[in-house]
Amino acid sequence: MKTLSENWITEGWIDFEYKKYLLLAYLQHVDAQFKEVKLYPPLADLIHHYSKLQSFAEHKEKLKSSFPKMLQGPDLKEMKLNYKPLVIDDELMNQLEEIVQYSLPQFKKAIEDGKNIYDFLEQEMSIEPVGLSPLYQKEGYVFLSFDRSREIYVYRYKVSLFQNSVDSFKGIMMQLINKVRRTITQTFEQVKLDLIKTYKELPNPATFRINSPQIIPVQESFVPISKRLLLKTIE
Repeated sequence: MKTLSENWITEGWIDFEYKKYLLLAYLQHVDAQFKEVKLYPPLADLIHHYSKLQSFAEHKEKLKSSFPKMLQGPDLKEMKLNYKPLVIDDELMNQLEEIVQYSLPQFKKAIEDGKNIYDFLEQEMSIEPVGLSPLYQKEGYVFLSFDRSREIYVYRYKVSLFQNSVDSFKGIMMQLINKVRRTITQTFEQVKLDLIKTYKELPNPATFRINSPQIIPVQESFVPISKRLLLKTIE
């Protein structure tokens, strides 16, 4: 996937028309990915750049600090290296502000386009347990399937709790362990039984089937949306 550099705003030639060209070329590539229903990593990348630009717009000092600095030499007294920021004049800052103000709505529109696709696909999908559901659902299996395909993508999932200095939140890992073809005898229930025989550490696993009426890219869209559906479903 074509990406924008982490510091695309401040690195290289700082010119409004040039940065506009870089941005529009990137967004054109993202739009092509969305047309192929490939939501990730483009959507996450858009959100990252948009958040960073918002921060720049709110805190101009952060924008200045992102510029390269020139090493002046060591400060032996303080035991550190001294850096001198390169000269940033008012005209340059005005140019950067113009780039940021132009870019923010462009990113916002692209994010909304991606979110609309995401929401549509999620609403179309269904999730249901396969067999009886145990009380422990933090770990188990999930089967991804399509209406117009007999392929079953078998994933093992595990929910983890992450914590930072402010809050705690859930994350989910999904690992592909098999891909099987559904038949009269190879039902979802039979696939679950086969998993129980193979992976004895989960004798009574929580197992879900997530089905999409649309055939969409598995890694770029189906898996990310399935993670969110699972987290909504699991207590």
